[in-house]
Amino acid sequence: MSKIILVTGASRGFGKLWAEALLQRGDKVAATARNLDTLNDLVEKYGDAVLPIQLDVNDREAGFAAVNKVNAHFGRIDVLINNAGYGLFGAIEETTEEQARAQMETNFFGLLWLTQAVLPIMRAQKSGHIIQVSSFLGLATLPVLGLYNASKFAVEGLSETLSQEVKDFGINITLIEPNGFSTDWSGASAFQTEATETYAPIKKAFMEGATPDTWGKPEATIEPVLKIVDSPNPPLRLLLGKIAYPAVKALYESRLASWDEWKEVSAAAHGH
Repeated sequence: MSKIILVTGASRGFGKLWAEALLQRGDKVAATARNLDTLNDLVEKYGDAVLPIQLDVNDREAGFAAVNKVNAHFGRIDVLINNAGYGLFGAIEETTEEQARAQMETNFFGLLWLTQAVLPIMRAQKSGHIIQVSSFLGLATLPVLGLYNASKFAVEGLSETLSQEVKDFGINITLIEPNGFSTDWSGASAFQTEATETYAPIKKAFMEGATPDTWGKPEATIEPVLKIVDSPNPPLRLLLGKIAYPAVKALYESRLASWDEWKEVSAAAHGH
């Protein structure tokens, strides 16, 4: 049976790729973008199977209206893919207040508003799946992406908590955690702080570390994402790409070792 899937940030990158793959196999897709023209090709190709919606996810009211429009149009919402987001590159010290707030506004609050909007519908259906596009940088960090890292750490904490709150309503939550992929994320979709000399060596090292092999092929994510959408018992977390797993595994091992080393100090802090 075909599913009704709402995809945010469907103008390009993963959002566009996944929306098209879902439509191609016969699902019905509500696709949101800030600029509706970016969805014209999908509408021309898939007609009534796609519902294009103009949406800036930062606008909470518009987010709720969009979700209600999808529900009224298709009669239900089986899956929400919270994909809208962007990268902010630059050192933390260089980041302006406006840049910091804007990064959290889209990557965290935008995702929260859409999640809140869809929950009553999924509770009434007694079924649903919310797929949050996080990043392996929601579990690990890289320099010069501090605010982006922070926004994805926030998405991780929110979504893990949510999974505990909504399980009994038949709603599944999955965090998708890609490593770097050659989408527009680090190009046209990215924002930069105003660079200073202070952090130039750190940025240079970061750029040199990103060899072509570290970037995954976006098309390769289609099958794994379809697998998650179709799974009756999806995981809470799914790492995407071959860099993410070893990086996160090494990080968690070093965290455990550090906690272990300091465990007596930790226990002493309890007082009894």
